[in-house]
Amino acid sequence: MSENPATPEPSPAPEPGTAAESGTAAESGSPTEPGPTAAPRAVAEPGPAAGPKAVAEPGPAPKPATPAKPATPMFPDGTGPAADPAGSHHERRIRSFQPRRSRVSPGQADALRRLWPKWGLDIDGLSRIDLDELFEGRPVVLEIGFGMGEATAQMAAADPDTGILACDVHTPGQGNLLGLAERNGLTNIRVANGDAIILLREMLAPASLAGLRVYFPDPWPKKRHHKRRLIQPEFLSLATTRLAPGALVHCATDWEPYAEQMLEVLSAEPTLENAYSGYAPRPDFRPFTKFEGQGLDKGHVVHDLLFRRRPA
Repeated sequence: MSENPATPEPSPAPEPGTAAESGTAAESGSPTEPGPTAAPRAVAEPGPAAGPKAVAEPGPAPKPATPAKPATPMFPDGTGPAADPAGSHHERRIRSFQPRRSRVSPGQADALRRLWPKWGLDIDGLSRIDLDELFEGRPVVLEIGFGMGEATAQMAAADPDTGILACDVHTPGQGNLLGLAERNGLTNIRVANGDAIILLREMLAPASLAGLRVYFPDPWPKKRHHKRRLIQPEFLSLATTRLAPGALVHCATDWEPYAEQMLEVLSAEPTLENAYSGYAPRPDFRPFTKFEGQGLDKGHVVHDLLFRRRPA
């Protein structure tokens, strides 16, 4: 029979100041003496109950937005040239011009208001123009693009027996030309506002024109814009139907590539014949224009082209 293991005698309690007192429990192997009891955490006493959140009183209801007023037309009720005389009743297509409603001077506005009902017409494409009645029996030349009208007024003064139907979309130029006509007693000028293509196609009778003038049209120099140039085969196919036999087509430009295109297109039109071999010398009846001067200042060469409508 095995002997019972001896019961270990209890170790003497460590003296004060021994390792057990100064070390940790793990080092001494003795249980840790309980430290002073930690005071319970203070619990904040509930403050006064928060009242209900203040709700902002509704302010006055916002005013409804005022609708924008429609733009007041420069010349309401037919007192001057319309902004878009053909409106939406004609097709939208590539145009050779851009409407320019730049600043109109007081004198130009006064001339438009007083003289437009007498000497102006909108190209609306809705009715045929009686040129005999409009110009009192004179032969009529159509001028497409007249700028400020100085050259047109000079030609009208030099040839009072020929009527000039001057077509443009530049409002200040329209007012300036009407003022020039009044001051110089020129009764053989009428100003047409709008698209010359619609004028030719819808409002002028076949073989009704004694001539066509296109002086210094926009050259649209960029290649992608060449399709906007006025002098194109399609334009001439239309315009020549409105020219009487023997009518003179006179074009002028200071843009060399456009002059070459004009000569090519005009020469290819079977109803026209060149009055000269190639470019024409500058005729005396064409006045010097501001656009011509600008081109010459830049070193450009001005070319004139003169073609006649062949007999039918």
